[in-house]
Amino acid sequence: MASENDPAVLVLTSLAEGPKHGYAITRDIADTVGAALGPGTLYGALSRLEDEGLIEPMPAEGRRRPYRITAAGRTALAEQAQRMRQIAELGLRRLGAAGAHP
Repeated sequence: MASENDPAVLVLTSLAEGPKHGYAITRDIADTVGAALGPGTLYGALSRLEDEGLIEPMPAEGRRRPYRITAAGRTALAEQAQRMRQIAELGLRRLGAAGAHP
C-alpha cells in the first residue's frame, strides 16, 4: 500500500466499517472520498487484498459476494494510516516553518 488514493487503502478503509460487496464498496469510496474506482481497479484490488490475506470473501448473497477485512487487514490499514498521518503532520509543520498557510 502506498498512499491515501491507493485502491487497496480505499478498499480496506471502506471494509473497516463492515462487510460490503463490490458495488457497495465503490459507492462508499465515491461518497466518502470522491474517488471513482472502475470495476477493473476494484476487482484487481480485491483480488490482491484477498491473496495477501487482508480481506476475505463471505458467503454470496444472491449475485453479490461481500468481503470483510481480516485482522491482518486491520493491522495493515492501521499501519498505513499512521504513516500517512506522520507524512501529513510533517508537511504541515514544514509549511508552517516556511510561513505558508494551509
